[in-house]
Amino acid sequence: MADLHQLAQMFRELDDQLVSCMRCGMCQAVCPVFAQTGRETDVTRGKLALLDGLAREMLTDAAGVNDKLNRCLLCGTCQANCPSGVRVMDIFLKARAIMTGYFGLSGTKKAIFRGMLANPRLFNALTGMGATFQGLFTKKVDDMLGSSCARFNSPLVGDRHFKTLAATPLHKLVPELDTPAGASGIRVAFFTGCVIDKIFPRVGQAALEVLARKGVGVFLPAQQACCGIPALSSGDQATFDKLVAMNVQWFTAREFDYLLTSCATCTSTIKELWPRMFKGDPALGAAIKELAGRTMDISQFLVDVLGVTEAPAAGGGKVTYHDPCHLKNGLGITAQPRTLIKAAGCAYTEMREAGSCCGCGGSFNVAHYELSKKIGSRKAQNIMDAGADILATSCPACMLHITDMLSHKQAGIKVKHVIELYADSMKNQG
Repeated sequence: MADLHQLAQMFRELDDQLVSCMRCGMCQAVCPVFAQTGRETDVTRGKLALLDGLAREMLTDAAGVNDKLNRCLLCGTCQANCPSGVRVMDIFLKARAIMTGYFGLSGTKKAIFRGMLANPRLFNALTGMGATFQGLFTKKVDDMLGSSCARFNSPLVGDRHFKTLAATPLHKLVPELDTPAGASGIRVAFFTGCVIDKIFPRVGQAALEVLARKGVGVFLPAQQACCGIPALSSGDQATFDKLVAMNVQWFTAREFDYLLTSCATCTSTIKELWPRMFKGDPALGAAIKELAGRTMDISQFLVDVLGVTEAPAAGGGKVTYHDPCHLKNGLGITAQPRTLIKAAGCAYTEMREAGSCCGCGGSFNVAHYELSKKIGSRKAQNIMDAGADILATSCPACMLHITDMLSHKQAGIKVKHVIELYADSMKNQG
């Protein structure tokens, strides 16, 4: 637990940020959770009102405060639409850190964050064992989507249709890279991210294939750690700081022009949260800020830096696109992924509410699956109504949840990352 001095300082920081909220209720109109529940405490305005008296509330109903704070997707839709420019995500993350300082981490979260995530080699070994033995506990339910369900009743898994761990993770397929700049004259570092590494290595492979074909040199360190967002969103500041410090050490070992990711959440975390939320060694501050300034989403890099442009549709199915919250709301990246889809020669169709949250929200999906499923089911219906053969997006977490939703609906629609579509088109061109 945090000591009283630490908690007092965190309360002061929170109070300084709360004063700019006008309680106008604009967030109420856009919050995906409030749209399902209609509860004031599920919308940002209600949570901020609660935080105004957090110190008092913690003495009278600390558990209730904690529960209300965790009923949030951290999608950033409220922040993106706030007329006062309130940094809602920073406030909520700091509030969660206060609650974790008050309660302490649960045994389960300690094991996950401090035992596994903070020890990348152990994390890789354990997920490797899981991939080997997962067939004993899972069975396929949708061959097109590659989704599975639990072979036996499990309270944790429930009726989810999920993607299993890849037989071979990306860090085994491509242990490391350190290639010079080619025809492009550009060299990048590539941040893989946990979900791409362990569940969607094909996405990482597609990104590396495209970069190689474009004459871009790549630095892929032999070691990488989680970007830290799972720990930070659970209020575990210490693990977040440790993960950031490890990644900074490994990624500053070589020279490069840009740090690229194919994960919307990793991009947003590195670019926005690393420089603002890191509380570790102050000596790392400049390196963190400098890395954040060079961080880009893979589609943003290909379109804005390399100049990839749209191409005439060349068949191969109709594609629609889901905007990941962390790209659209956090970084304002919406046009570049669509350009990349069209550059791949795909016939593009815009779905209804393309920018609405899919309902995943990381740990929100674990703690509030039924609510997550309601939000996701609406997204799945919009995808189906678009008449698309393929749902493309830029976030592996969104891919997981949307796969679950489409699999339940037996929609017959594939789920792809935009970089996969572009990589396929380059292969077809020879």
